[in-house]
Amino acid sequence: QVRVVESGGGSVQPGGSLRLSCTGFNIIFGGYSMGWFRQTPGTERQFVASVRDVGLTDYADSVKGRFTILRDNDKYMVSLQMNNLQPEDTAVYYCNIKRPAATWDSGYWGQGTQVTVSS
Repeated sequence: QVRVVESGGGSVQPGGSLRLSCTGFNIIFGGYSMGWFRQTPGTERQFVASVRDVGLTDYADSVKGRFTILRDNDKYMVSLQMNNLQPEDTAVYYCNIKRPAATWDSGYWGQGTQVTVSS
């Protein structure tokens, strides 16, 4: 059974940085895409960043220039480097691993990791 585990959340002041990591276990399908989403209470989960099996990346407009997504294919890992964090980045961040042709909703989700940005 595929398992997705995130780590690296925490609290930081505005302008600070955090790095989130995600590892996939028991991935038996090739050519997978990996992505990060975030959610605040009472809102829908929102796309943050993704990296496809061929290495192409995509970012939400709100994080472009501040966040960087990187993947390590050998270790089934993806990280999200978050710089210049702002209070509006506060959320639970979720990692997802999916087959390229599938939707994110049909992919595999991690349990989430909390990121809090406040002074």
